[in-house]
Order: sequence, then C-alpha cells, then structure tokens
Amino acid sequence: MSCVALRNHKESFFCLYVTAVVRGENKSAATNVIKKDLFDLNAADLEGFDAVIDAFGAWTPETLPQHSTSLKHLCDLVSGKETRLLVVGGAGSLYVNPEHTAQVMDGADFAEMYKPLAINMGKALDELRTRTDVKWTYISPAGDFQADGAKIGKYILGGEELTLNSKR
Repeated sequence: MSCVALRNHKESFFCLYVTAVVRGENKSAATNVIKKDLFDLNAADLEGFDAVIDAFGAWTPETLPQHSTSLKHLCDLVSGKETRLLVVGGAGSLYVNPEHTAQVMDGADFAEMYKPLAINMGKALDELRTRTDVKWTYISPAGDFQADGAKIGKYILGGEELTLNSKR
C-alpha cells in the first residue's frame, strides 16, 4: 500500500493512504484503486475508510441532477458510520451577506454559463444540510480558483461566506 506524505502545520510529516475510485482507467497517482461507477458502489466498498472525498462532476443539462443523486447515494453508504464525507463543491453557493440570504450565484456578474451547475450543486448542498446521520464537510474553492496557480501553502477557512484575499 502506498503512502502520500503530507506535512502538517507543525512541519511534521504524516502518512495518508489513498484509494481512488474510478469508473475507467486510473489516471491518478493512487496505486490502490476501486474500479466502479460511483452509483455501483456499496457500503462494503467504503468500509474502513476514515474519509471519502466526493469530487463528482456533471456538466450537461441531462446529467446536472446527478449532483444530488450521487451525493445522496454516498450519504446513504456512510450513514451512521464514523467515515467523514468531504464534498468538493463550488463557490456559487457561498453567501455574500451575513444574513445568508444572497449567494454568489445570485449576483449579476455570475457567468450565465455556470448558473445551471451552481444551481444543481447548491441544491445538492441544501439536501446535504438535512442529513444528520452523516459526518460531512463541504469545501468550496476560491471564486477564481486556478488549478495551475502558484502553490503558496496558505489557505483561508472562511465558513459559508465568500472571503476575499483583501479582507484577510
């Protein structure tokens, strides 16, 4: 079993064992692989994992509702267990006011092409919020997330409200 070495805030290293779940060819660096479609996973497949990371993506009008159905399926699989479900979401569902009545996706400057995705991911998050039987964490990237950007090793934990670099 391979180990991914990570450094924590105290500059000490710890080992993280990673298993990728793929429906096709494994294109990740993980050497431990479950080759199954997400919807074919069962509770036994996830037994013994400390955490499950959901980075599901659907982009077409026909598949966008799967953000809810896939998340519900994963929630059902880890329901009542100690396994933490970490969901990689979008910035569109972050709130832009302290009253939590307006979200990034509601803004006039939010790109129309991303609204259907943000709406469906936001719906899935709303459904997740009702799950008291699952230990979950929802992770929203920066509004201008750039995968190929400089790695600076600093992250802002901003809760459910949009946080700008200039405000920290």
